[in-house]
Amino acid sequence: MPRRRVALCLALVAALAANAAVAQDKSAADKPAQSGAAAQPAASAEQPPARLERVNFTYTVQPNGAYVEQRESALKVLREDAVERAKYESIDYSASLQTLEVIEAYTLKSDGRRIAVPKSNYQVQTNDGRGDGGPAFSDIATTQLVFPDVAVGDTVVLNYRLAGKQPMFEGQFSDTGSYSDYAYLGEMTLKYDLPASMKIRKESYGKFKSVRDEVVGDRRIVEWRFSNREPKELVPGYTAPFDLTRTNGASVSTFASYGDIARVYGERALPKAVPSARVRKLADEIASGKTGQREIAQALYEWVSLNINYAGNCIGLGAVVPRDQDFVLDNRIGDCKDHATLLQALLAAKGIEATQALINSGTAYTLEPVPVASAVNHVLNYLPGLDLYLDATAKGIAFGELPYSIAGKPVLRVDRPDLPARTPAPARLANRQRMQTQLVIGEDGSVKGSMQVELAGRPAMEFRAGSRDLTEKDAGEMVKKVFERIGVRASGSFRQDDPKPLRAEHKFYVELDAKQAVPMPGAFALGAFFATPQPVFALVGSANAPEGIPDEGEGLCLGGRSEETYRIEFPKTVKVLAKPQDLKLESNGSRYEATYRLEGNVLHAHRVIEDATTGPVCSIAYNKAYSEFARKVVPNLKAQVVYQ
Repeated sequence: MPRRRVALCLALVAALAANAAVAQDKSAADKPAQSGAAAQPAASAEQPPARLERVNFTYTVQPNGAYVEQRESALKVLREDAVERAKYESIDYSASLQTLEVIEAYTLKSDGRRIAVPKSNYQVQTNDGRGDGGPAFSDIATTQLVFPDVAVGDTVVLNYRLAGKQPMFEGQFSDTGSYSDYAYLGEMTLKYDLPASMKIRKESYGKFKSVRDEVVGDRRIVEWRFSNREPKELVPGYTAPFDLTRTNGASVSTFASYGDIARVYGERALPKAVPSARVRKLADEIASGKTGQREIAQALYEWVSLNINYAGNCIGLGAVVPRDQDFVLDNRIGDCKDHATLLQALLAAKGIEATQALINSGTAYTLEPVPVASAVNHVLNYLPGLDLYLDATAKGIAFGELPYSIAGKPVLRVDRPDLPARTPAPARLANRQRMQTQLVIGEDGSVKGSMQVELAGRPAMEFRAGSRDLTEKDAGEMVKKVFERIGVRASGSFRQDDPKPLRAEHKFYVELDAKQAVPMPGAFALGAFFATPQPVFALVGSANAPEGIPDEGEGLCLGGRSEETYRIEFPKTVKVLAKPQDLKLESNGSRYEATYRLEGNVLHAHRVIEDATTGPVCSIAYNKAYSEFARKVVPNLKAQVVYQ
């Protein structure tokens, strides 16, 4: 079931008001900062551009699990800068599995007049196959409505119905929704109308209030209400892992357990993973010359990752059965289910046991109490013999590694649905960078030198992915173009390991000859002269953590190691007047150490930071302690070398 409970109007509010934290969508994948959280927009006390006055949702469920969803919303425009954006509303739906009926759509003028949206203001867009695999992979249609005569003080009202033709899982229904404390909502009603014969589990959290739960004839009506007319202010720079039990929301489900969700998925998915003759032949070709389970599994994983592109809806209405192996191979494209199913079939063809596992790819690190299908929106593989999780959908990820978005999370293994299992958390200090820089500064401020960078873990995989398509010509002009942006004439070269193989290690080399690059006399702080993915500075970003972060709870976090060595030779006619001071600090297993030594006209500097955070979730107390540690490091990094 879709988790975007108030997606339509809340997306509009988010676009209009950067300070509004709208409905927290558990499918949104956030990347955390080192030992802290990804930044969020700053809160503002000024009047928002627009606000939701009313949102009503009703789900009418049939005995087979199919349902009709009705949504009504009323968005009031408060500022002139919101008028243009408020004119447009879009409704996304499955063109093959849902029928859209717009019940009413109108502009409610401040004087009480209603101006209906004419049919000529409806525009329907369907998947045309460009860029996302075509209708065979995604049949999402969009109906856009243009509201007439919208002005400040008016309200745009939309009421529509989506009728589903079939359930996600036969005889089952589950749905959940949440709403943030940080966005205004005048009144919200959430209603489920289900067959009384359906045995359900339900729960609500936060300010959601149960107003009805009764059986009327052969139907059971469950209803909640919610209001948030005094939203809280956001704390910029702080993002907590999503936990429905700590927000405002409700869930309804016919599933007795999460194991049941894995079972019903497996019943339809696993038969698709039986290797065909074509897949057996392909597996033999890929594994030719390889020995041992691990080497063969790696070859098969890399083939799927590099040769099958991603497209489509991974887990959702009408998207719970993988496509046939021949179809995926013919088109060289598929969603997460298709990747996992094809890889499982290839592994089976070589006698390697594998299964599939369901997981959440957003910022949820716990399973909410009521089992709902939307809590798991991604599929990967698990190899019991190697005790290894593989995600062939995540392009650029080396064999044996996982993308950050699914590391350290609960998974539902299809082979053992009731087994509590988790993907491995990031390893301590697995994300590493080591940089060695040698520079010779001329009397005219010119700089000649080189830089060698060694990467491991996430920085290596991300750098490889970003430079995989770099042409030889672009590489040859890279140094020149980088320095042109800062007004410096320079030449040089960029060389790197072959970035095409999927590896978790990488090296690159930069040579530089820049004219008048530094002031003479003058001063500068030590740092890379060419962009690197994880400099020491990157591991102290949480030093800017704002005030107002709660004292309890959890935050997203990620650690790593970065080491920098410098040899900078100044002209013999230049005197170095000042250099940074040596420093050594430790905190909760993390450490920073820097030494600066002047030998004649040559400055030798070495600094290393080890952020021992493993993550992906840390306590607020831990993150605050690291922020304090980082604040002590920053002045040393900013200290300048002064010379004349």
